Amino acid sequence: MDTTLRDGEQTNGVSFVPHEKLSIARMLLHELHVDRIEVASARVSDGEKDAVKAICRWARQAGMLERVEVLGFVDGTTSIDWINDCGCKTLNLLCKGSERHLKYQLKQTLEEHVAAIKRSLDYATSLGIFVNLYLEDWSNGMKDSPDYVYEFVNALKDSAVQRFMLPDTLGILTPVEVSRFMSQMKEWFPSLRFDYHAHNDYDLAVANVMSAVMAGCSGIHTCVNGLGERAGNAPLSSVQAVLKDHLGIETSINEEKLNAAAKLVESFSGIAVPPNKPIVGESVFTQVAGVHADGDSKKNLYCNALLPERFGRKREYALGKNSGKANILKNLEELGLELTPEQTRRVTDRIIELGDKKQLITQEDLPFIVNDVLKHSTPDDKVRLRSYMVSTAYGLKPMASVKLEVNGELFEESAMGDGMYDAFIHAVRHIYRDKLHRQFPWLTNYAVSIPPGGRTDALVQTTISWTFNEKTYRTRALDADQTEAAIKATIKMLNILENETEEMGEKE
Repeated sequence: MDTTLRDGEQTNGVSFVPHEKLSIARMLLHELHVDRIEVASARVSDGEKDAVKAICRWARQAGMLERVEVLGFVDGTTSIDWINDCGCKTLNLLCKGSERHLKYQLKQTLEEHVAAIKRSLDYATSLGIFVNLYLEDWSNGMKDSPDYVYEFVNALKDSAVQRFMLPDTLGILTPVEVSRFMSQMKEWFPSLRFDYHAHNDYDLAVANVMSAVMAGCSGIHTCVNGLGERAGNAPLSSVQAVLKDHLGIETSINEEKLNAAAKLVESFSGIAVPPNKPIVGESVFTQVAGVHADGDSKKNLYCNALLPERFGRKREYALGKNSGKANILKNLEELGLELTPEQTRRVTDRIIELGDKKQLITQEDLPFIVNDVLKHSTPDDKVRLRSYMVSTAYGLKPMASVKLEVNGELFEESAMGDGMYDAFIHAVRHIYRDKLHRQFPWLTNYAVSIPPGGRTDALVQTTISWTFNEKTYRTRALDADQTEAAIKATIKMLNILENETEEMGEKE
């Protein structure tokens, strides 16, 4: 069961609007194929209610309504009416799984709490709503008051509860404790279905999920990208890989969609995925050390079961001071470039030199590095920026004048834009559209950052993504000036397109 839309939204600073919740729900159920999703807490807001209604309406039409769940509270009929009004048919009822929570938060006896739960169960059942039970703070309950946990579950084991969901609410358990406590629950109540809900406060969530599964739990809770309260929940992608590779468990998850789901949630949540995040991080399938690239060429000596193709991705080989000849050769091979051993050595020396200066080098940069080092053996750039001028003044739109040489022919154009780089792009687009009568790529993403290890008074790095003929291009450039770096990245992209156009013409 994935709880990105409920517990994941409790991440500090995260709030999904209704259409974002619906998009994530569709991704989780329709494309990623998770078994169940928990989409909200009852009574939160009118916007939340609109989101749950939209999800339930879509799920009903798709025949998936029984897989949508909402968290509710022991508050008489209020939560249940809220959930029923949304069209949802599964309530996850939040109860007290430790004696301390019952005593100091609710200030009730066990008998009073169970009686209130049974009234909620009866009312929900009368409306055709299925009920699962969250035992909040179950982990501390098993540590401090196991007799309370036993008596609580025993009082409800013959009720209409479908699943007893056991959260490590404060993320305090170790894998050994999870195994012992889950085994006790199964021993005490062998006929009941238990879910395990991990939190990652000690960075043990995935390991704890693995222990819970080995101890016999029936369901596990995850969040995309490990979102959630405080340090978050168990990441869906990591849990899937561990279950399949280490426990041999087959699930319904479509692994090729894990990365797409991560990117969607990253975009809507505003919480960036760390580059070294297992499975979905930007850098986790990038080999940096040259010895690793060399080993991959010799019987895949540095590969494990987490093959990038399995997750709809590909292995890359970083270019930098640790690269070595093997990384260079891997990148040259993918680009279709062949160099002599001496030329390869010179290019490698140049990349190491750039790496020592903290410059981030990408595969897209490699042809230009080769061109810079081996000018006598590689063709000149087909697109050259001969000159440009950008200006801006208070109350006026920025203006750019550009002289661009394309295949030896000089073009000049001026344009205005919302910023200096925007004005430059408008001028270049006019050249391609009005004078060359060609399509110009669409800019799809623009990011500016300080190079790794850099300072704010040093170079800035501009990374731009483009789409052209259903193909994505990404170019980067460094400069002390942000606009200059963006312009350099743009010229790189135009040269890549010119080279590809020429190659296609030669093949035809």
